[in-house]
Amino acid sequence: MRLNSFSFRVRYGETDQMGVVYHGNYAQYLEMGRVEWLRALGISYRSMEENGIILPVISLQIDYKKSALYDDLLTVETSIRKRPLVKIEFDYKVYNEARDLLVEANTVLAFMDKKTNRPIKCPDYILEKLDF
Repeated sequence: MRLNSFSFRVRYGETDQMGVVYHGNYAQYLEMGRVEWLRALGISYRSMEENGIILPVISLQIDYKKSALYDDLLTVETSIRKRPLVKIEFDYKVYNEARDLLVEANTVLAFMDKKTNRPIKCPDYILEKLDF
């Protein structure tokens, strides 16, 4: 599975006085996209952490195209381009209900052992669920 879509409404507290989504909130939207991408594979962040694996973000790049507004229904499309090794790279597109492209983004995360804080290979149970 390479693409997952997740939709939600912009909450009032995520906007400024003009009703425009604060730019810093997009990092959280991307996180929601990653979590739902994994959940669609049958994997939860919680279970990974309980099994001693953490996934810190080591790179974040966001290109803002158009503003999201209060109460907009946003869709985050999350995908990966290649089979993960020690790192997993996600691409994102965020759309409003009219399918206007609001944001294009990319994150790179590293698989890390929670106890040693050292990089590890992507777990086999994740690799087995990917269609690469």
